[in-house]
Amino acid sequence: QVQLVESGGGLVQAGGSLRLSCAASGRTFSNYAVGWFRQAPGKEREFVVAISWSGGTSYADSVKGRFTISRDNAKNTVYLQMNSLKPEDTAVYYCAAGASIVLMTNLRVTYWGQGTQVTVSS
Repeated sequence: QVQLVESGGGLVQAGGSLRLSCAASGRTFSNYAVGWFRQAPGKEREFVVAISWSGGTSYADSVKGRFTISRDNAKNTVYLQMNSLKPEDTAVYYCAAGASIVLMTNLRVTYWGQGTQVTVSS
């Protein structure tokens, strides 16, 4: 079992930045791909970005060039740096862990966090 706890959400103006963190505990964190998903009100949950155990990444087109994912396996933590935020980035952001990036891009996730709210005002 892996427990994931997100932090760092909040309210920011358009064009601003936020950094989300996802702290993991439980089974060996470094064995898993880890990623971020988001769900806006009235919309389905969508893939945002994922990083493999070796550092490979995959980004949704909507966030390429603005968001950066990184992981520190020694600290069992994954980070999501979000720059140039837009109102359409407003959502609950969920950290997740899974077997591979490919599976995660298809929302096939093994573990979910509880989510953290990100609100971008115009």
